[in-house]
Amino acid sequence: MFVDQVNVYVKAGDGGNGLVAYRREKYVPKGGPAGGDGGNGGDVVFEVDEGLNTLMDFRYNRHFKAKRGENGMNKNQHGKNAEPLVVPVPPGTTVMDEETGDVIADLTEHKQRAVIVKGGRGGRGNSRFATPRNPAPDYAENGEPGQERNITVELKLLADVGLVGFPSVGKSTFLSVVSAAKPKIADYHFTTLAPNLGVVETSDQRSFVMADLPGLIEGAHNGVGLGHQFLRHVERTRVIVHVIDMAATEGRDPVEDYNKINQELKEYDATLMERPQIIAANKMDMPGAEENLEQFRSQLGEGIPIYAISTLTKEGLRDILFAIADTLESIPKHVPKVEESEEKVIYRYQKEEEPFTISRDPDGAYVLSGPKIEKVFKMTDFNRDEAVQRFARQLRGMGVDEALRKRGAEDGDTIRLLDFEFEFIE
Repeated sequence: MFVDQVNVYVKAGDGGNGLVAYRREKYVPKGGPAGGDGGNGGDVVFEVDEGLNTLMDFRYNRHFKAKRGENGMNKNQHGKNAEPLVVPVPPGTTVMDEETGDVIADLTEHKQRAVIVKGGRGGRGNSRFATPRNPAPDYAENGEPGQERNITVELKLLADVGLVGFPSVGKSTFLSVVSAAKPKIADYHFTTLAPNLGVVETSDQRSFVMADLPGLIEGAHNGVGLGHQFLRHVERTRVIVHVIDMAATEGRDPVEDYNKINQELKEYDATLMERPQIIAANKMDMPGAEENLEQFRSQLGEGIPIYAISTLTKEGLRDILFAIADTLESIPKHVPKVEESEEKVIYRYQKEEEPFTISRDPDGAYVLSGPKIEKVFKMTDFNRDEAVQRFARQLRGMGVDEALRKRGAEDGDTIRLLDFEFEFIE
């Protein structure tokens, strides 16, 4: 089973809670606060493993959660930081934010890593809040919540050579006779529903990876047929081998086929036309193929290498494999990625999010929401009066009291924040 696109939920570990503790030792009067900080939560990290070639593992596990940090301990001992959760992915994996569509990571090389969501920092223990005015604070922070997001994980195969062409032109048969791959072969369209990979070795001991990609049809760049599922994998191939049914067994014109396929590649990504392309004129053992090839050569002109082959009789395969190996040797090992064509960092201005927003519930209660205010709420230990007073001071400092007054809040009105309710007091 080949899986090349999945939606996944990832959640980094929360930070451990800080501790409220005091130093009580013989002969040490007024020992003071001794609560340690919590440990940091674990990140969720994707790491490339070149032994993988499909996203199959994600099919059965769509949720990845890292561990939370250890809570702080007495004697000012710091809680243990959680280990990152490392998720292996195949080379060629792109990770995108499902909501915004932004690319978070593009993973292509073995052992390359990317932090997908970051763990929360540990909460501070009470010894961190000691001041001359309050030398023995009776509160500590809870750990910061870890980041969470829904992501789309896509695989674009890292094959050296991609076989393109209309359905049933003989791509799968070509791959099966030049490598040990055993793709499904049948005489109907879209026999190949997912890419097949095979390692090809020429008679002079040069090897490369070849991908037989699902048949392409007109309108594929708009998602027709297997559309984007196919085109995604062409992006990373270094050489395109265009397989054409030169015997026109299905009544199509070889020149028209050639032009249509190239048009689809161009519509999807214009840079694909810059890749070296080799034409495999297949089914040369069939009647009429020689005449069609002559006509094809005359209409196409010079400059594009055309190799007459027959996957049935294996005629011409040695020459085309040598040509592919020679072409691969003459071009850079890695196709330069369009997004990173110039080494420069772009700083984008991001408007700072509002610390909070105020809305009304049908019962007239005021509802506070927003990432900053919710984070402060989650890091407050409401079992301790001093912590609640500190939370009230933090809200006042953010301008919540003033904003509620402007919205018409009066003494005794209900204010809601997540699952917490409190009264507005003037």
